[in-house]
Amino acid sequence: MDLTFTKEEEDFRDRLRTWLQDTLPRLPPEPPADDWPARRAHDCAWQRALHDAGYAGLHWPAHAGGQGATPTEYLIFIEETERAGAPYVGANFVGLLHAGPTIAAEGTAAQRARWLPPILRGDEIWCQGFSEPEAGSDLASLRTRAVRDGDSYIVTGSKIWTSHAEVADWCELLVRTDPSAPRHRGISWLALPMNAPGVTVRPLRTLAGTTEFAEVFLDEVRVPVTYRVGLENDGWRVTMVTLSYERGTAFAGEVVACRRTLTSLARTARANGRWDDPVLRRRLGRLHAEFTALWRLVQWNTCEAAHAARTGGDGAPGAGASVFKLRYSQARQELYEAAAEVLGPESLDTRHEWTAQRLSSLSYTIAAGTSQIQRNIIAERILGLPRGR
Repeated sequence: MDLTFTKEEEDFRDRLRTWLQDTLPRLPPEPPADDWPARRAHDCAWQRALHDAGYAGLHWPAHAGGQGATPTEYLIFIEETERAGAPYVGANFVGLLHAGPTIAAEGTAAQRARWLPPILRGDEIWCQGFSEPEAGSDLASLRTRAVRDGDSYIVTGSKIWTSHAEVADWCELLVRTDPSAPRHRGISWLALPMNAPGVTVRPLRTLAGTTEFAEVFLDEVRVPVTYRVGLENDGWRVTMVTLSYERGTAFAGEVVACRRTLTSLARTARANGRWDDPVLRRRLGRLHAEFTALWRLVQWNTCEAAHAARTGGDGAPGAGASVFKLRYSQARQELYEAAAEVLGPESLDTRHEWTAQRLSSLSYTIAAGTSQIQRNIIAERILGLPRGR
């Protein structure tokens, strides 16, 4: 992996900086955190601006409608947009970072043509229907059933922790199509239209008071067989592609954001006198080293995925994605614990951004596969240890 920049890549950085400097001052203010229809409109408008400027799907392959940029160009894009304070992918993070790359890797030509352009333009929002009340970290225990009926599946069951379901057009949905098969077989990956009859969405309020998660209830929902991505009963393999993106590269922008937060923490500590505490200084210094190492791991995973795509693979990050996810989840929690120390009594105000992030960080060792699951993957696939019973 070469971490130096070519002249072409530096030129790309300069063009991107110029575009951001011209575009960001003209953006409307961000809507209130609890106004999801307005936030959807805001996030989709930003995605359309990226699309029209040629920055949407920057690292997606050309056959999927992307720009086919190099891994380094993609990482430059993440760095520069985060440093400039540009909007995040927001409500369509599932479409852009999980479902879209999965469809690009596993979908048919017709499926790519139907679903990928609206994702890249910001026309359609996706959510993720994986976890269930009794199938969270043990995802293979899912019970949502899909019974074949001619050219359709009849889907019945429920999902939980479904991000942005209340404003989504589509859901990447895991269902059990063969209940007699072993747990990791008999699962299929479907694209569910959220406006289909029988779909009910109930928002869930988080510890921080936000409602980006929801329960989704499915009562004999009819889904066309043509909306299945991959073969019937091969959904677990397709899901591993999705999860490798989620764990390996989907958090890349957040690492840059955490590094920016760390700089702000040091500045605040100097201003309020807490910088005089040598224990706090050592803590912030260690976190600086931690997030620098995590960014290098992001670079590694991104380059590995690009190499896999060039050599005939699916373009998904490998087991290194679990190494990243495991350590990033913990480092993020440690970062916002340090933020509480810097803020002092002010950290009790849940309206403060760092306090809200501290509460949100508690979920990171659970979301996208628990830390225990990541340790099992690392033990088995990297260290070659025997499977646990």
